[in-house]
Amino acid sequence: MKFLVAPNAFKGTLSAGEAAKLISGIISESISYAETLSQPVADGGDGTCELLIDSLNLERVYCWSLNAVGQPILGFYGWKESTKTAFIDVSTCSGLGSLQTFQKDPRLASTYGTGLLIQKALNRGAKELVLGLGGSATVDMGTGILAALGFLFLDEKGREIPVFSPDLFKKCRHIQLPLAVPSLRVTCLCDVKNFFFGEKGAIPVFGPQKGLKKSDLKDFEKEAEDFFQLLLKKSKKPWKDLPGFGAAGGIAMGLSMFFTTQIEYGSAYFFDQVGIEKKVEEADWIITGEGRFDSQSIEGKACFELLQLARSKGKKIGIITSGDEAYSYDFDIVMKLPDLDFSNSSFKEKARKNFCELVKTTISKGGFY
Repeated sequence: MKFLVAPNAFKGTLSAGEAAKLISGIISESISYAETLSQPVADGGDGTCELLIDSLNLERVYCWSLNAVGQPILGFYGWKESTKTAFIDVSTCSGLGSLQTFQKDPRLASTYGTGLLIQKALNRGAKELVLGLGGSATVDMGTGILAALGFLFLDEKGREIPVFSPDLFKKCRHIQLPLAVPSLRVTCLCDVKNFFFGEKGAIPVFGPQKGLKKSDLKDFEKEAEDFFQLLLKKSKKPWKDLPGFGAAGGIAMGLSMFFTTQIEYGSAYFFDQVGIEKKVEEADWIITGEGRFDSQSIEGKACFELLQLARSKGKKIGIITSGDEAYSYDFDIVMKLPDLDFSNSSFKEKARKNFCELVKTTISKGGFY
């Protein structure tokens, strides 16, 4: 019996790679005749490019950079020599994960550190960039990246506004292009379809998660709209708001003003890169999972896309998740995780124990026979 072990990350507790290792180990120990193939999956969320780097055995290049509020952080990018392509997660340097709660502030947070990684890749000869947008701490329309690539943002007196200065949108009056805009094709991976502007846009939906007070939403939106007009004027390109421009605080939108940029929904791109269809065809069972399968999961998340693929190939599929919504879909087995008390400092250890016990119990009850 062949198992394809393909979980997504269990946000806040287990990475996709850790989950896959645990599942594969338990199956191998418990079912003597089982063969396992581990292929953790991602869909544009936090860590998608890191998982691609590992899955495709790309070179990982480490270099020092800055986090979203300007503190030193060790970053990295993946390198594919044959196509001169760099793979970078925004979350690596500009993510929420490296910030304390009191540091979260979209008026200050910048993607400049991500831009430094991109510049390092350009120095190596990068022609293409794959940028994972999940997990960002910013709502800066990619201005930090642009600043690292030589764009200048000037105040009303023509003075350069330093990076990591608060209220860039409010202060900026002029944008100055570098002498030579780098030649770079950008593919942005995301797992949301929000536009940048509007009621379900980047600021009202994701701003509060990144530290923006609800009382400041309208003012910040107005400042963003005014700044956007400066970008539009400088780029001189036709433009319309697109699904996915709301991801990561408008990074794809800002980059599209000056670079050839396309948005890909992460699960489809990821599946194509790692050849998931062939791996599904060769398996008897697919085991996937995520922290909580819910209404957002059916909007292109990896677990739901795996379910569709398994059904199209006539394969059995089980999911490990919390909540009850997965029962409403056509999974052969739903392995339900108990809820966690995240206020308990040992919640990660508890999550790992619950996870292992659930898989072992399912096997002992003959769940995969």
